[in-house]
Amino acid sequence: MDVVLLSRLQFAVTVFFHFIFVPLTLGITILLAMMETAYVRTGNETYKRMVKFWGKLFLINFVLGVVTGITLEFQFGTNWSRYSEYVGDIFGSLLAIEATLAFFLESTFIAVWAFGWEKVSKKVHCTAIWLVAIASNISALWIILANGFMQNPVGYVIRNGRAELDSFYTVLTNPYGWGQYFHTVTSAWMLGGFFVLGISAWHLVRKNEVDLFTKSVRFAAPFAIISAILLSLAGHHQGMIVAKYQPAKFAAMESHWETEKTAPMYVLTWPDEENNTNFIEAIKIPGILSFMAFSDFNAEVQGLNAFPEEDHPPVLITFLSFRFMVAMGALFLLLSGLAWIKRKDLASSPRLCKALTWIIPLPYITIMAGWMLAEVGRQPWIVYGLMRTADAVSPVPAQSVAISLISFIVIYSLLGVLDIYLLIKYARKGPLMPATQGTITQNEDKGEVA
Repeated sequence: MDVVLLSRLQFAVTVFFHFIFVPLTLGITILLAMMETAYVRTGNETYKRMVKFWGKLFLINFVLGVVTGITLEFQFGTNWSRYSEYVGDIFGSLLAIEATLAFFLESTFIAVWAFGWEKVSKKVHCTAIWLVAIASNISALWIILANGFMQNPVGYVIRNGRAELDSFYTVLTNPYGWGQYFHTVTSAWMLGGFFVLGISAWHLVRKNEVDLFTKSVRFAAPFAIISAILLSLAGHHQGMIVAKYQPAKFAAMESHWETEKTAPMYVLTWPDEENNTNFIEAIKIPGILSFMAFSDFNAEVQGLNAFPEEDHPPVLITFLSFRFMVAMGALFLLLSGLAWIKRKDLASSPRLCKALTWIIPLPYITIMAGWMLAEVGRQPWIVYGLMRTADAVSPVPAQSVAISLISFIVIYSLLGVLDIYLLIKYARKGPLMPATQGTITQNEDKGEVA
């Protein structure tokens, strides 16, 4: 057993599972804030019931997300101690700011919002969910800036055999980190929109609470299509950043092997890693790859063969992750556009309703593919060009990592089943009936929902 591979698998399991919960939190909190703002402005009780219904699903997601996130940062000490020792001066400062600033702000106002119904004024309660939405998205910023340093290390000096912080401003303004951030949050906003659209569509097909779920669609549909458009723009911009700062990853994304100007893109291609070429190259479009990378049809694009073979990322995984992400992005643009067109009467399009319901898992899978592209495409580096993954692992027996990996898989599988069960249960149950609203609200204030 290889301790490096096992440690990578354990971190991947932890991150991927934790990130199931993160994007929904980032997206649905904004929708909740918009819905509650409508309630405060109009006094319409339907909006209040909407907020309570979607808020219940958000709280289930948030609680389980916190549980899975706690173990994540500990792995930098248990599995990646040499990494922490080498770059902890930089990486640790960003994680500390996230925990002490954004996460505590988010957690505090979630408590005010979850238990503050009828205890604080409508405006204060609405302000609380806006602060939760802002804090959660700020929290993501610090985490992604930390990852951005791993992708494009800046603002450091090598001193005493380790990387030490030299310019916090340079780390904070890292273009790779900001590109990642906008790409990540727009994908999370889009996921939140499709989550609300899919569940609303399920109820509309069954004629359940038609007015409430039609109103939900009117919030979610424009939110989803705007997010999908922003995501496509952010994705293109991030691709250009990758081409500039990680040319080997960019070459792997397109299975591009030879350095050339006016580099073409092949619509149909399949990498042959063993021979450093492609099995298939069909439907050639000249200059498109150069344009995608540098906004210049005649620009030179480095091929994988320009780099030492030991510095090549795993090409097939990187290539497939990228292609899948792009294909799903096009699908989401199409479906969100159709949902926006039909937003006033989505129930009249049962096929679209069924499609929106069935694709709820797809945004999650697509985001995971994006992170697989980002992390696998960075290999063999844990900090790009600065520290190799093999040099970062803790000096622990592989057997110990294997035991903890199996334990994580078992525990997280149980938590995953619980999360899916609770979300499906309460999503199908629908919002509380108006006649019982007062009684249930008291129970929710006592914490029985959370």
